[in-house]
Amino acid sequence: MHQIRYFLAVCETLNFTRAAETCHVSQPSLTRAIKGLEDELGGPLFRRERNNTHLTGLGEMMRPHLSQVLIETEAAKERAKSFGRLEDVELKLGMMCTIGPRRFVPFLQTFRDRHPKVRLVVQDGSNHQLQERLAQGELDVAIYGQPDEIDERFHARRLYDERFVIGVGPGHPFDKQNVVCAKDLDGQNYVNRLQCEFFDHARRLFRENGAKTVIVFRSDRDDWVQSMVMAGLGFTFIPEYAVTMPGLSIRPLIEPEITRSIQVVTVRGRPHVPAVGAFVHEVLAFPWMNAST
Repeated sequence: MHQIRYFLAVCETLNFTRAAETCHVSQPSLTRAIKGLEDELGGPLFRRERNNTHLTGLGEMMRPHLSQVLIETEAAKERAKSFGRLEDVELKLGMMCTIGPRRFVPFLQTFRDRHPKVRLVVQDGSNHQLQERLAQGELDVAIYGQPDEIDERFHARRLYDERFVIGVGPGHPFDKQNVVCAKDLDGQNYVNRLQCEFFDHARRLFRENGAKTVIVFRSDRDDWVQSMVMAGLGFTFIPEYAVTMPGLSIRPLIEPEITRSIQVVTVRGRPHVPAVGAFVHEVLAFPWMNAST
């Protein structure tokens, strides 16, 4: 890069002495650098005829290419500086598809206010899908939870706990109860959320408590599930903050109560770019107990 800068300085001044002064180097150093560039490119770049220094044909040919190299290098340096200052940075955030937006939007608003030049790209998926995307480097950080311990490849830190509830539409018998016990679910029509990471865990607990449900509708979209529940097809088992449908009645599930921990997850041992560090710091410091519910 020094060779390119010195070459372009001589192109501008057509004088080795003035070019050396412009570049703040001695003339012999500049001359050696130009000679090294000529050796690398395979021919002379300048002709020096007394007071008439001018570009050779090779020099004329190389000038626009080397000018572009310098421009791109300076642009890369500026981008790198902006990256370190969290300016013009893209952060790829994986969000478990069963996490409802109303719990997380206040945090994202706060993060945006504090880091306005970080562009958040949110991608959803199941907990298993997010783990693999993190491992492959397709995501920078992820938010998810699961009944089992998180893979040791990852570093997980708890943000908040969320209970599962029973959701029903108007007129359902559960709508008249203050709480729903697992045994109350026996024989009830069940609208199943296919993306529920706790489904197998919950089904085992239900059966241990003598409850066997009747699945009447299944969907991987929570909006469809909630709509069908509102239409009277049956009940659904859903995280409390994932409820988005107006009018859907939710009742605490007890005996047993089922909760999940939502965690921020990164790849263990992987160096983080500044934007990831800022995100993790902000999400851990956020007052989740006071977040809008």
